[in-house]
Parts: sequence; structure tokens; C-alpha cells
Amino acid sequence: MNSQGQDEQRVVWTVVDTDIGPLLLAATDEGLVNVVFHAAEPVRDRALERLASRLGTEPVEAPGSALLAEATSQVEAYFAGERRDFELSLDWSLISGFNRQVLRELASGVRYGQVVGYGDLAGRVGQPGAAQAVGVAMGSNPLPVVVPCHRVVESDGGIGGFGGGLETKRKLLALEGVLPEPLF
Repeated sequence: MNSQGQDEQRVVWTVVDTDIGPLLLAATDEGLVNVVFHAAEPVRDRALERLASRLGTEPVEAPGSALLAEATSQVEAYFAGERRDFELSLDWSLISGFNRQVLRELASGVRYGQVVGYGDLAGRVGQPGAAQAVGVAMGSNPLPVVVPCHRVVESDGGIGGFGGGLETKRKLLALEGVLPEPLF
């Protein structure tokens, strides 16, 4: 408890090695709160500083934490081709409004091996014509991979952008059978 008699929020984190590089996973008592691509030391340190600032508490490295155990297991199973859907408690506190609405729809409505256009996703949340806003929501996704923003593509068949880099997006779509595996 803090000095005001309130429970302090715990934030724990670990780094998981994957086929697309190290992923930082962070969790609170509510659930998985953040996934960060390319989590080598400088990226990881910046991400942890942002988390501390946004959540008001210093994240603690705790790879053995029960708060991270299921997320770590499911992420590893996903990259091993043994899991298609994530069944995790998610802490949505890092995102709100339209962006949260879009990401929740994406998480529940676009299954493994499927893709959706930015405009189509906008229509699903009752905002036809908001394709650019959907792109902004994808770029602000605090839970990539688990909330699969890599499954959102351009309506003309283009791959679209991706915060983790286009090569990462291609690898994720190849893992799910949407694109062929890269030759090298």
C-alpha cells in the first residue's frame, strides 16, 4: 500500500526471444499491458521509462512472475505454430477512445490467418471512412502480436505500415499462412 492507503499497481516485465526478435512483455494485476518489438537494451529501456511514466510505478523485471507466466507461454506457443488464438487477460489502460474500440474489434473479430482492410475495420466500429484513423490506432497499439495489428492491410492488396517494421509484419503474416515464407 502507498502512503494514502491505496494499493499500488504492480508492473512486471520480461523479454521473450522469438523468430521476429526479442519481445518485451509487461503485465499488471489486470493483465498483459504492453508488448514491445525489438526489445534489445536501448529499446527496452525507453519502453520501460514510458511505462513507468504512464502507469505511475517502476516496472520490475520478473521473468518468473505469475503475472507473466501465461502470456510468455502463449507467445512462445504462437511462434512455435502451436497456438492460433491468445486467451489472456488484457490491461487496456494504455489506450482509450476510438483507438481502444478499434483494437478490441480487431482482437475479437479478425482471426488467425485472416486479414482486414483499414477501411473495413473502420466500418466494423461504425466509422466508415475512418481508415486513416484506424491506421493511427494500429500505430498506437500497446499489445502488438496479441492484438494482431499485423492483420490489417491496405484495401488494394498492399501490406500497409507497421510499427515493428515491414519485415516483421511479413514474418507474422507468413507464420499465419497469409503470405509465403520469405526465401531468405
